Amino acid sequence: MIERGIDLIGFPRLVRLNPNIPWKTRGNGAIAIHVGIGRGEKRKVGKRKDKDFYSFISMERDVNKNTLFEIVDNIIKDNAVFSDEKTNPGFVICKEKPPEEIYLQGVREILDLKEIKRVLDSIGAVYKGYKNERGLIGATAAISWNPNDKTYELITYRHREKWGTNRHVNETSVKEMDKTFPSTFDNYDYRNMHNRIAPNSSCPVLYGIRGDDAEELIKAKDIIESERYSGWLLFETNQGTDDHLQRRKIAEINPFESVIAEGKVVNKPITIKGGHVIFKIKDESGSIDCAAYEPTKEFREVIKQLEIGDFVEVYGGVRKEPFTINLEKIQVKELVKGIKKVENPICPNCGKHMKSIGKGQGYRCIKCGLKKDESFAKYEEIKRSIKTTFYEVPVCARRHLSKPLKRINHNHF
Repeated sequence: MIERGIDLIGFPRLVRLNPNIPWKTRGNGAIAIHVGIGRGEKRKVGKRKDKDFYSFISMERDVNKNTLFEIVDNIIKDNAVFSDEKTNPGFVICKEKPPEEIYLQGVREILDLKEIKRVLDSIGAVYKGYKNERGLIGATAAISWNPNDKTYELITYRHREKWGTNRHVNETSVKEMDKTFPSTFDNYDYRNMHNRIAPNSSCPVLYGIRGDDAEELIKAKDIIESERYSGWLLFETNQGTDDHLQRRKIAEINPFESVIAEGKVVNKPITIKGGHVIFKIKDESGSIDCAAYEPTKEFREVIKQLEIGDFVEVYGGVRKEPFTINLEKIQVKELVKGIKKVENPICPNCGKHMKSIGKGQGYRCIKCGLKKDESFAKYEEIKRSIKTTFYEVPVCARRHLSKPLKRINHNHF
């Protein structure tokens, strides 16, 4: 587009959508860009083959929709892997933004393709979908995003001949970058020794650095030692914002949503086959299972420490089968006092320790037959190792949309 004299206005946007949709793409994301003929101040937002990319703060005039249609259609035809079953692209070009509700529903619930087309027709958009056309849903939702919170991601791209081969991104340099720029997040999992900025798939991305400061991301990439990349681009994103979460009473929770729910722990957490840890919470409306799955690693050790009666607030996506909240983080709000028996009661007549009759049935002196109830035993409080605070899954298990604790202001959550 830039070669055709069309300018980028503002940051390009990378918008993640509902992570629980069964037919989603790998990252369930869409790109939205604002283009036109720019004017005034501009800033560097990328580079490709030694050519710098700039975006303008403001726009002098827009460009012809039909020209854009032809350009985008050709780009998709040249680059999309249509042989992949999950590749169903779509693009939308419009002067009027679709309603913000489209984004909110797209990041939290399920959108209907027919309804999307109706909205696009009503605002005079031109659009094209390929194969099953589901890409139109993501494209429309991305355009309609109106950020209340936002982050940035700088993405570097591999040379085409490297696609599908092992990446080289030096882990030591990633750790150095992580410690140098505290405005970045989800760079490296120190406990699990996982380099989070480099994807595991065979996609064209070399690495992506996420953070709250766009200018610092440009400096951060210069610390990373890696294979040569063909270019980089800086995106404005909804990653790390928790936009996908909705507060729900337990009875209101539906499959494929992401929710915040609170309740009391009903049972002691149990570990099932595969290493997954499961427990149940309840509120006045109902109860639901919560799970810390095996990929959440040490987070499961926190969950195992919960006791019946603890009051918690859980955050996570809802599976349909089994109907479960897949935990992303948890706030422990109240802890029950743990007590343990350290001594049986002593018979006041004989001075000997009494014997238990059976669980919950009290004690009897085997010498004189005197009975005492459970309260006469000696107990002491167990010090709980879990605390009333937030706990989150490790970086290696973090979802794109999940807000890291380092971005949370606890007083306003």
